Amino acid sequence: MLRVTKSDEAGCVHLKLEGKLAGCWVEVMEQSWAEARAESRSARVSIDLNAVTYVDVQGARLLDQMYREGANFQATTCLAKGTVEEVKSRCREVAKA
Repeated sequence: MLRVTKSDEAGCVHLKLEGKLAGCWVEVMEQSWAEARAESRSARVSIDLNAVTYVDVQGARLLDQMYREGANFQATTCLAKGTVEEVKSRCREVAKA
């Protein structure tokens, strides 16, 4: 299960993810991401990953896409920090190719 909570804060759309970014829940997050981007063309979109407990391959691909499209990730837990570092590393490798 994945819970996505949206809030607007000072010119920034904030999406807080709680649970697993895996399986059918990746589609839920894709829709939330698309809506946030459409709604806030000039605002930043911040993604709080601190309460994410698991990310599968599809979820990782979505995080990569979101990062390339300008998402700002918030990560303070060990799992969230590691996830963000993996995303950044994969995106750097793709950019080099």
